[in-house]
Amino acid sequence: MAAPHSVDPAQLAEQLACASPDVLREMIATMANALMSAQADQLCGAEYGERSAERTNRRNGYRSREWDTRAGTVELAVPKLRQGSYFPEWLLTHRRRAEQALVTVVATAYLLGVSTRRVERLAEQLGIKSLSRSQVSEMATHLDTQVSAFRSRPLDQGPYTFCWVDALTVKVREDGRVVNVHALIATGVNADGHREILGLDVASAEDGAGWLAFLRGLVARGLSGVQLVISDAHPGLVAAIGSALPGASWQRCRTHYLRNLLTRVPKSAQPHVATQVRTIFDQADTDAVTAQYDRVVAGLGEKYPAAAEHLDAAREELLAFTGYPREIWRQIWSNNPQERLNKEVRRRTDVVGIFPGRDALIRLVGAVLAEQSDEWTEGRRYMGLDVLARSRVRIIAETDPAPTTSPVTPEPLTA
Repeated sequence: MAAPHSVDPAQLAEQLACASPDVLREMIATMANALMSAQADQLCGAEYGERSAERTNRRNGYRSREWDTRAGTVELAVPKLRQGSYFPEWLLTHRRRAEQALVTVVATAYLLGVSTRRVERLAEQLGIKSLSRSQVSEMATHLDTQVSAFRSRPLDQGPYTFCWVDALTVKVREDGRVVNVHALIATGVNADGHREILGLDVASAEDGAGWLAFLRGLVARGLSGVQLVISDAHPGLVAAIGSALPGASWQRCRTHYLRNLLTRVPKSAQPHVATQVRTIFDQADTDAVTAQYDRVVAGLGEKYPAAAEHLDAAREELLAFTGYPREIWRQIWSNNPQERLNKEVRRRTDVVGIFPGRDALIRLVGAVLAEQSDEWTEGRRYMGLDVLARSRVRIIAETDPAPTTSPVTPEPLTA
């Protein structure tokens, strides 16, 4: 197979004038072959066909090599040498026939929730002759370095006054069977008022041990200043918060709690009970919230004593938000902000269905979270700096100061 040793401007102009659908592919092949030929000439010490005393090697024909690019599959003519070997490391990668830009495209498609089979069909439409599902998955590992750096970065933007945590159940293949694993996700509000993804981990079971290890990992990376953790009533989470984040309070998600409460009343009464409970959160200040809570508990006790007892027992965990400024109550009395993030993650994971392993799960979810965290950083503040300052000062103000006594001045000694 012959290849040009230089780029002929007239030939390029002719290709452009033809307006062939393959013109871009042909131009890429012409340019790449010319560059490889020039590099081979340097290794030989003389140009192709030139007689020179400085020549140290000679050409030995070409070998054909297909190169997958965004313009389609390009047929390259890689020069061969009589002594030694030549391989264009700058252009190709050993044992991988994919342009680095194509790797990024495939990884991005994977991140956007496009299945490997669909990416393969997309590649065929782009003119890529052979791109198997295994190659697509292999190229998706291009994201691993970015995700690993994101998950292990130091949490140095604190204090993180408010923190939301949640878990997503995902199917993964392990040891030849499909099992459920739990993706633990934590977000927080940093000192600048922006939301930030704090961490991601995968646990076999959603229990106290998994939550404790997850929270301790966040603390080891620098998580500090947490005053309130908002979540659903995950098993073992409250105890893990007390162990890993001493001094932090827990706000139980009002939305999830209401669903649990309604299971304790007849179905016909659920709309009425739900309306009564929601009135608790429509009050203007802390005193009004507390008073309405008492009225709702008393009202439920007349017909549904089990529900009233359940609601009364959850008073502290449901009203933890009242200790903070009224302006941010809607943001901290439920896990709804985290649920919206979960929906974005689910949109991608549902396309995959069953992940081939935990690494693939961390790769996809971690990339989605890293992208979301970047968007939050560039967007508007989630909470104002003055509100955050008042939230932190409130804790200090409520701390009982140590009793002070006036110093005792000893009486002067007289002789």
